Amino acid sequence: MRYEFRFPDVGEGISEGKIVEWLAKEGDFVEMDQPFVKVETDKAIVDLPAPKKGYLKVLVEKGATIKVGDVIAVFGEKGEKYEASSGAVKEEIKKKAIKKVEEVSQRVAGKVLATPHTRSLARKLGVDINLVEPTGKGGRITDEDLKNYLNRSKLSMTETTTQTIKEPVLSEGLETRVELTHLRKVIAQNMAFSKEKSAQVTHIDEADVTDLYSYYKEIKENLEKEGVRMTLLPFFIKALTLTLKEFPKFNASVNEEKGEFIFKHYFNIGFAVDTDEGLIVPIIKNADKLNLVGIAKVTQDLTLKAKERKLSLDDLKGGSCTVTNVGTLGGVFATPIIHQPELAIVGFHTIKDRPWVVDGEIVVRKIMYISISFDHKYIDGAEAARFASRLVFYLEKPSLIFAKG
Repeated sequence: MRYEFRFPDVGEGISEGKIVEWLAKEGDFVEMDQPFVKVETDKAIVDLPAPKKGYLKVLVEKGATIKVGDVIAVFGEKGEKYEASSGAVKEEIKKKAIKKVEEVSQRVAGKVLATPHTRSLARKLGVDINLVEPTGKGGRITDEDLKNYLNRSKLSMTETTTQTIKEPVLSEGLETRVELTHLRKVIAQNMAFSKEKSAQVTHIDEADVTDLYSYYKEIKENLEKEGVRMTLLPFFIKALTLTLKEFPKFNASVNEEKGEFIFKHYFNIGFAVDTDEGLIVPIIKNADKLNLVGIAKVTQDLTLKAKERKLSLDDLKGGSCTVTNVGTLGGVFATPIIHQPELAIVGFHTIKDRPWVVDGEIVVRKIMYISISFDHKYIDGAEAARFASRLVFYLEKPSLIFAKG
């Protein structure tokens, strides 16, 4: 008996993906749990396993955009006929379209439930709120519903899912047009959503990291002999986790529908990785329980997987606070954008030799700017200032990082 494989709901607000590669060909016999297709989401490129064994019928071409619930393949007996491309898929699309029209008609006839903030956000994002599926209490549309709507395919319901990747279009040598990647589109949507959702403010402080830098150089030389690539990031993350324990609001999120803070008792630190297609944020789970070497090994592994787009969905979800270490790229400081649904993101910037006053004397020290972008709706400026001061305290006293971390 044939089995229709639908693109599964993998969580984390993911509603669509793109077929990167079919790992098994049309007509191949596929064993149960055998990876048979590679799919790109806004989080990662993942291999999907076959839910049961059978001969593969491919319904969607490489490069196509697919939505959660779409039938993309069929597993069946050898020679079994399946007319999905002309019958079943079109019928399913038709049913979806009819259902959508009915839902919209019912909701337009009535009153869409949403807070004034959500309605304002929808207008700013250019979203017709009548078309958004509600998940909030009592059928209320939430800010997260708007984000999920934006993440869905812009393709019409009447279009099939066999759209292929466009090649660059040249115009008389004066310009080159290259289609945005799926990841870049999602990054753009997420950045816009974050700025609209949060009242983002950035607090800047500076730290004398001369002693920390000396510790780092000494440790780095010894560990590299053992094959461990040490950077400054593990020091920053350890200092951050110590600070977050004292300022739990910066390790929290907010459920606006229920009107409550969600304080995390775990410290899953996301860190931004610069890839060819854009920033990806893998998560270091339970960073407070890892020593410096442990964090170095995890970040090295996750960075490599991010650049090769081999991260699993588990590598990219469950974060509680995020850091961006842009110091290696130069500049003075920046104002990073909060990674939703978190309440803060910390930026560590370039370390430079600067004149500094120590015991009344001007000396040359290694100074670094630190930026904390936070949601001013839930965190006051005074709290951010105290948080930054405490983070500076730990960075300037690396012995405490070793003692407490």
